[in-house]
Amino acid sequence: MTKMNIPFSPPDISQMEIDEVVDTLKSGWITTGPKTKELERLLSAYTQTNKTVCLNSATAGLELVLRVLGVGPGDEVIVPAMTYTASCSVITHVGATPVIVDIQNDGFEMDYVQLEKAITTNTKVIIPVELAGIPCDYNQLYELVKSKSHLFTAKNKWQESFNRVVILSDSAHALGSSYKGIPAGKLADFTSFSFHAVKNFTTGEGGSVTWRPFDKIDDEELYKEFQMYSLHGQTKDALAKTKLGSWEYDIVLPAYKCNMTDIMASIGLAQMKRYSQLLSRRKEIVDKYNQGFAGTTIKALQHKGKDYQSSMHLYITHIEGASLEQRNEIINQMAERGIACNVHYKPLPMLTAYRNLGFSVDDYPNAYSYFVNEITLPLHTKLTDEEVEYIIENLKNIVESVKNV
Repeated sequence: MTKMNIPFSPPDISQMEIDEVVDTLKSGWITTGPKTKELERLLSAYTQTNKTVCLNSATAGLELVLRVLGVGPGDEVIVPAMTYTASCSVITHVGATPVIVDIQNDGFEMDYVQLEKAITTNTKVIIPVELAGIPCDYNQLYELVKSKSHLFTAKNKWQESFNRVVILSDSAHALGSSYKGIPAGKLADFTSFSFHAVKNFTTGEGGSVTWRPFDKIDDEELYKEFQMYSLHGQTKDALAKTKLGSWEYDIVLPAYKCNMTDIMASIGLAQMKRYSQLLSRRKEIVDKYNQGFAGTTIKALQHKGKDYQSSMHLYITHIEGASLEQRNEIINQMAERGIACNVHYKPLPMLTAYRNLGFSVDDYPNAYSYFVNEITLPLHTKLTDEEVEYIIENLKNIVESVKNV
């Protein structure tokens, strides 16, 4: 078998994206402007929400939601142990206390029994994570926060609109996912998407925040508040200030700088035109992987079920019975054959930053067990069928040889 060189997740950029960027560069307007506003409109149509705010990252989106909600010192925000640092670091950014909950012993979601116990009078937000684009169980999440509403005390008008713990989804992986026929973006109270270079849908860097339609929320007012938080607390964006005689503005709070530019948005506009095709190709690859690994000890997270459809962002596998050392050796041997693999993720309590906050992985046995034998395979739309077959055959051969040593 001829050796191939297969990267983990290169961006899928066509001439369409290039032409759209060139058009922006020639337009004389390259920062936040008409193309950003158009991308916001298209994303809201796609997620069936009323408003979307485009930003420079999903991390900024998570943090701005916490800040708009008035979350700060003395408050607690709950996250799962199995996620990337961005889900948790934003909690410390606003001065709140992260509460990390172990995952289920047979899945990646938070253990809902432990989650229920973790909700206190200080809990303001829960951040579920749609790992690999697979939606969480929103029926259970809403039942939990409603059952605990008697513990909740609102700190600002947006919290009063909910009058319970707010669900803020880290949907970095999940644009295009759905649960019970409802698209990601319309599932949680607030949703943050990522458009980083490795994501299904990219603007190079970038992300967005949206929220499900809620009769107690004035969408336009909330949108403007996000806009102010993302651009220094300024009452007018740069585009509005360019209108003749419209220089006057105010700074209503000492805020942040995390807006999306039209250069980034132009990539997204082209990606949006191609996105259904990109998702279809991902499904084809996932189906080939599933068929190739059927009947082996290589078990993948399921991207489709009775109640949900994933965006198929990551192909996460677990090698049944493999030790940590064997898992690492499998990844090394895959690399020797030109196949880049990854691990999603190290549990938060294993990372120095969170150990320094007092967390220990010993308190999160399910997350650690999940991590020990996890391998993420390349899943991107630049993969050919021949490359997919190469990955399947090599992984099966390597797993068999390593586990038999």
